[in-house]
Amino acid sequence: MGKKGIETLVGLFVLLGLVGLVFLAMKAANLGSMGGGDTYTMQARFDNIGGLKVRAPVRTAGVTVGRVTGIALDSKTYQGVVTMAITSSHLYPKDTSAKILTAGLLGDQYIGLEPGGDDANLQPGDTVAQTQSAVVLENLIGQFLTDKAGAPAGAASNGGGK
Repeated sequence: MGKKGIETLVGLFVLLGLVGLVFLAMKAANLGSMGGGDTYTMQARFDNIGGLKVRAPVRTAGVTVGRVTGIALDSKTYQGVVTMAITSSHLYPKDTSAKILTAGLLGDQYIGLEPGGDDANLQPGDTVAQTQSAVVLENLIGQFLTDKAGAPAGAASNGGGK
């Protein structure tokens, strides 16, 4: 094999390596998992969206059924309005609830949809009525510290003074 043949093989090997790196980057960023299939949109309103981001997954029972496509602030109610693209093969009852959940202890946030039992389904463009906002770790720690600071000196250590 001549020098040109070896250089061609090395170039091909480097090109395949770059393609593999792009593929892994797409998978790590969750950009390659939702294909260009048919989707419909739904909205949900939350008092606090925490660290939810556009392109975050929408899951039911741990299975990704859509993506967050937009996040906006309603200037009248001061709620976060989250727009989701859901695959057309997944229809949800009108009494479905949406929660902002965290993957793991400190992981990324996603929308969890829990289907209800209503016979009628949500239509494209409908708003999920029942929502639960994100649990913000800093707020929980602040509440815990405030509760402990306000407790009587001996109440926490000996179970109420006995």
